[in-house]
Amino acid sequence: MVSGLDIFLWAILPYIVLTIFIGGLIYRYQKDQFGWTTKSSEILEKKRLRIGSLMFHWGLIFVFGGHVAGILVPIQFYEALGIPEHIYHKIAIILGMPAGIVAFIGILLLLHRRISVKRIFKTTTTGDWVALLVVILCLATGLTATSLNVDGHGFDYRTTIAPWFRGIFTFHFQPELMAGIPIWFKIHILSTFILYTVWPFTRLVHAFSFPLRYLTRNYVIYKRRVREI
Repeated sequence: MVSGLDIFLWAILPYIVLTIFIGGLIYRYQKDQFGWTTKSSEILEKKRLRIGSLMFHWGLIFVFGGHVAGILVPIQFYEALGIPEHIYHKIAIILGMPAGIVAFIGILLLLHRRISVKRIFKTTTTGDWVALLVVILCLATGLTATSLNVDGHGFDYRTTIAPWFRGIFTFHFQPELMAGIPIWFKIHILSTFILYTVWPFTRLVHAFSFPLRYLTRNYVIYKRRVREI
């Protein structure tokens, strides 16, 4: 039986988070375009930034790819290819765990850099701390949930979390699918809700900045001087 709390967490809260996320991004872009930036601290320290940033971003790319493959791609697609659940699970663990660990180590290095380099520490805003800690929380809970599900334990998120998540975007509410999933997966999903809630109000917005104009603009931009009359 689905409780009232389950209905709120898995049928109502996602839309509250989506509203804040989308509305916040629109508001931020309209009101604070100059603040829509990574606020890079490279000028203050480069070596540790390069190592931590590369590990975090490359690890995150593969983590994101794994989430797309497991959550957005229906299980019927893999069944049509003849890929059984235990084979998919092994591939997900072998590829997903190392990627998550690399991303997690990378973000910890960035956190240590921000704490240990005095000039960076003094220029770090509250939003920067919130963004770092929430990302660490998401990665930590994700790794925990994955590690506790290494042998499967009879739980296949492609038949529960995946259709629930896709149903959010088709307004097909299925909170009953989430009622019985392992607690660590619930904690991980709720931590991502926190991430999406704070995203529009931190430097994380730079993830939506795509420098497409660089592909077509001139290498050197000349500006014409206008003579005053």
